[in-house]
Amino acid sequence: MYQYQTRIRYSELDESGHLKPEALLDYFQDCSTFQSEDLGIGIGYLKERNMVWVLSSWQIVAERYPLLGETVTVGTQPYEFRSFMGFRNFVMEDEAGKRIAYANSLFSLIDIETAHPMRPTEEMLEKYVLGEKIPMDYAPRKITIPDGAVKGEEILILPHHLDVNHHVNNGQYVRIAMDCVPKGLKIRQLRVEYKKQVRLHEVLTPYVSRTETGAYVVVLKNREDEVCCVVELECREV
Repeated sequence: MYQYQTRIRYSELDESGHLKPEALLDYFQDCSTFQSEDLGIGIGYLKERNMVWVLSSWQIVAERYPLLGETVTVGTQPYEFRSFMGFRNFVMEDEAGKRIAYANSLFSLIDIETAHPMRPTEEMLEKYVLGEKIPMDYAPRKITIPDGAVKGEEILILPHHLDVNHHVNNGQYVRIAMDCVPKGLKIRQLRVEYKKQVRLHEVLTPYVSRTETGAYVVVLKNREDEVCCVVELECREV
């Protein structure tokens, strides 16, 4: 498993002094980016070949959120390639080596010019050494949307929402969703289903509903009423 060690920063904390759920997502995403760069098949490699990895879904489980200054080890391991799809696990461990958060993800490799899916190159398949799936309760990729959603205020996409590919960063969808639910929730599991890329100056409208088990589901739609992203926030029992 590829790993890097880091410390929790003040800028990543919520009002309770713990790492924010969306910041945890950023740590995991950065870890896979670091691995790709270290293997020589990162952003530059993809750009030269008009390819991009597009995140299709997240399932992140947090046993606890670390505090300011804690030293943590973040790791990632691809465990399967299936045609144009890549499956990858993530873990975060504390200084004692205890697993405090973990995740499953699905990425799709896309041809930038045609927007069609494409298979990884032989070099990519050779360098991404596959490992075993980590033990966790794997949820379906697709998120069920409950009835009775409440419409929220529109969000205009601004430059700070974008990443190097000029569309909304994966973590920004979660930040937007978190702003649509009550403050202070203890999120145990975060699931995200990405459906359509969103670009600068587009407008998203959130629709918030709750499942029978009490989880919040935030659906983000564009002005054409197309679903761009679905975020499910499962709260920890207090």
